Amino acid sequence: MIERVVFDAETIARRVGELGAAIAADYKEKTPMLIGALNSGTTFTADLSRAAGIPLEIDFIAVSHFRPSENVRFEKDTATPVTGRHILLVEPVIDTGLTLQYVINTLRGRSPASIEVCTLLDRPHRRLAQIDVRYRGFEIADTFLVGYGLDYQGRYRELPGLYAYDPAA
Repeated sequence: MIERVVFDAETIARRVGELGAAIAADYKEKTPMLIGALNSGTTFTADLSRAAGIPLEIDFIAVSHFRPSENVRFEKDTATPVTGRHILLVEPVIDTGLTLQYVINTLRGRSPASIEVCTLLDRPHRRLAQIDVRYRGFEIADTFLVGYGLDYQGRYRELPGLYAYDPAA
């Protein structure tokens, strides 16, 4: 059950605009490749690419979620080679960082020019892997959120804001 609004659509749009401006300033002489996370990161990646307002490319990956009993693996890899490219990994949420660490290490092995990380939502207090986050939207607590691309069992991705959700209710 949806409990309350955590970030409304206007707050998200303002922060994504600020992130886009920072990215535009940092990449003004480059053409970065934004690599978004399917499916939860599509909304954020699309909005961020428009907010940056600079020439860039977009691609998406899908990786299995980290679980202690299984290995992380790519379910969908980039369609475009990353060698020599300036990569900006776009994550909707960074929690433990273990899956993201796997993605970064895998992409580093392909010799990109650079790799940076942009997240809308960060939970650094839960971090188990050392991840350098260059662009951070909001730092959040352990609240389960839906909306703005995030879901619960495939539902609520379409909501324009981010809402606290209690799956047990």
